[in-house]
Amino acid sequence: MNSPAAFRPPEPPPPATGTAAVAVEAVTKRFGAVQALSEVTLEFLPGQVTALMGENGAGKSTLLKILTGDHQPTEGRVLVAGKPTRFSSPIDARRAGIRIIPQEPEIIPHVSVAENVYAGALPRTAGRRLDRAELRRRITADLRRLGFDKVLDPDLLGSELTPAQRQLVEILRALTGKATAIAFDEPTSSLSENEVEALFALIKRLRDEGVAVIYVSHRMKEIFQLADRIAVLRDGALAGVQDAATTDEGELVRLMVGRNLTAMFSRERVATDRLVLDVKGLTTDQVTGVDLRIHAGEIVGLAGLIGAGRSELALALAGDLPVRSGTVELDGERLPLDNPGAVIRAGLGLAPEERKAQALFLHRSIRDNTSVVVLDRLRRFRFVRRSAERRVAQEYTDRLRVRTPSIEHEVRKLSGGNQQKVVLARWLAHKPKVLILDEPTRGIDVGAKAEIYQIIADLAREGVAILVISSELPEVLGLADRIVVMQNGRITGALDRDQATEEAVLQLAMADDLAHAHTPGAPA
Repeated sequence: MNSPAAFRPPEPPPPATGTAAVAVEAVTKRFGAVQALSEVTLEFLPGQVTALMGENGAGKSTLLKILTGDHQPTEGRVLVAGKPTRFSSPIDARRAGIRIIPQEPEIIPHVSVAENVYAGALPRTAGRRLDRAELRRRITADLRRLGFDKVLDPDLLGSELTPAQRQLVEILRALTGKATAIAFDEPTSSLSENEVEALFALIKRLRDEGVAVIYVSHRMKEIFQLADRIAVLRDGALAGVQDAATTDEGELVRLMVGRNLTAMFSRERVATDRLVLDVKGLTTDQVTGVDLRIHAGEIVGLAGLIGAGRSELALALAGDLPVRSGTVELDGERLPLDNPGAVIRAGLGLAPEERKAQALFLHRSIRDNTSVVVLDRLRRFRFVRRSAERRVAQEYTDRLRVRTPSIEHEVRKLSGGNQQKVVLARWLAHKPKVLILDEPTRGIDVGAKAEIYQIIADLAREGVAILVISSELPEVLGLADRIVVMQNGRITGALDRDQATEEAVLQLAMADDLAHAHTPGAPA
């Protein structure tokens, strides 16, 4: 969340020792009247992982594009191995050994993984034909060397790749040839747990080989796992450089947004005695005998480890998974759980975990995405009143402060935080009685998180009953009036806000395992 005045750091960052693989010195970048970077001086050292953090719009992408030759600085200079350098294009930066793995991979759809990796440098026979045997030898060796041989088939076409595999192709492409500095821009956003482990092992190996690694991520856990130094940008200026071993999450948040982490969760209890959602004995193929009650204005956090059944419960409540037994009542009326449309009309909304795959029409406008669940209300004689649709979309876009040039802007072009706001705008327009939010802040920056938290608090104040599913325990503890914990598809306990601690929640999340571990004679 940008402040009206440009931020200036209170003191210069601590000096780094040794010659930087690449550095920027007093770099400023303007796009017309917009100043994206302001006098940034920062070194990226060989054999170190430097994490680059900041809110959306803080200047991270602009800085990376200057380092890789996509942009030239308006003022200041880039240094490679201590020598001033000017990159006219990304080709110049690549020749200097500087690479970037972008957040959105660029894949050629009709050729193989191997041809995608070596595009522009394919091996040729004496007759200038593609040397497929040599191409096979190179890709097999590189996949094995980088630890991706079990997760990526070199014969797959670009059009057949999953998002995770597309990301791996970009990583392989960047690591062909000699690299002195490599930037990873949100590289784990589409990777599985095993693929993330392979990536982290690769990054540590690159660091140990003397490569300067630049790691851009919003995920604090990843930052502290990998980084030696953490540089924070705020409003285009360098807010500070911290030693990863001696700083903490609270200090990084303060540098990014100018306030403490705890301040983001400050809110009063507004729950009433009116029961809105009453779930009794809900059983599906994934969850068993779930009882759950949520009152008007109450925020209930749903916690648990991966595979506990939280998302499956949310989908069942929304009518998107078959229910074997049990009932769900909303304001005393039984919900027809075999009819998702009727569930929505009754007043229950779900913002699912995978907003891009499950909630958003990425190639449609903000207007289309916002109005989709209220079109019946906007019809006259079976035709949608476009002026009314635009008014609704504009009202909630403004209310949630979605950063966009227009409600006709395609949703795919928005940041993760603004995409999530569009999902929320859809349900606010519908005026739900119950709103289920599954991982509402996954993949978005700290400033956007603070705004989402405020939206949730405002909805509770308006009397909406809210169920928040989150894998981030500080988020659950900070937001919820009451925390319900699941394991193996069933509820293992509930904690009032005053009783809840991370340790207490984790004990309930592992209740079955702990009980088994303490059973006399149980195997270790």
